Amino acid sequence: MKKYLFVILMALSAFFSYSDCEAGLSDLSNQEASVGLKAALEKGAGAAVGQLGKEGGFLNNEKVKISLPSALEKIRPVLQMAGKSAQLDELVVAMNRAAETAVPKAKPLLLNAVKSMTISDAKNIVTGGDTSVTEFFRQKTSAQLSKEFLPVVKGVTDKSGLSSKYNNVMAQVQKFGVVKSQESTVEGYVTERALDALFVMIAEEEKAIRKDPLGAGSKAISRVFSLLN
Repeated sequence: MKKYLFVILMALSAFFSYSDCEAGLSDLSNQEASVGLKAALEKGAGAAVGQLGKEGGFLNNEKVKISLPSALEKIRPVLQMAGKSAQLDELVVAMNRAAETAVPKAKPLLLNAVKSMTISDAKNIVTGGDTSVTEFFRQKTSAQLSKEFLPVVKGVTDKSGLSSKYNNVMAQVQKFGVVKSQESTVEGYVTERALDALFVMIAEEEKAIRKDPLGAGSKAISRVFSLLN
C-alpha cells in the first residue's frame, strides 16, 4: 500500500509546473507519502467531530445550526398564534442537541475509512482539489453514518411532543407527495443536516491544512501538502 502511494505521488509530480515541487515530490519517502496523507485525513476528521460533538457544537454555531423543517417554518406564525412558541423553541434545541449527541459516533467510521484508503483514493485526494479529502469521507462513510446517527437522533427528538406530532402529520401528508422525503420525519431531517454539517466542518479543516500545512502541527502533513500547494 505505502509503495503504491509513493508511486502515485511520483507520477503526479509531472503535473506540477514548478521544478522545486517536482523535486520535492521525488524526495518523499514511501512512509512520508502514506503517513502524510493519513495524518491529514485523521486530523480533519477528528477536529470536525470535536467541534460539533459537544454541547453547543450545533446550537451555538450559526454555520451549522439546525433550524425547523421548512414545512414547520412556513406555518410558524400560525403555531405561534396558537401558543406553540415555546414548543417550537424546544424542538429547535432538541434537534441540535440530537445532532451533537450523534456526531461522536462518526469518529471511528471516519478513521476506518482512512485505514482502508485505496490507491485510487490516494490519487483522488492528491489531485482532487481543495475538498478532495472531504469528498473522500463523504463517499466512504455517508451511508453508514446515516444508519448510526438516525437511532441516536430519534432517541433525543422523540422526547419532544411537537416532534411526534410533526411526524404523524407528515405521514399523512406525504401520501400526496408534497413533502420532501428528507423532511418526512424530524429524525430523518436532523440526521441529514448533521451529516451535511460534519462534511462542512471537515472541508473547513481541510482548507486550513492545505493553506498552512506547517500550522497543522505534523511534519508528515507539512511535508506532503506544502509540496502540493
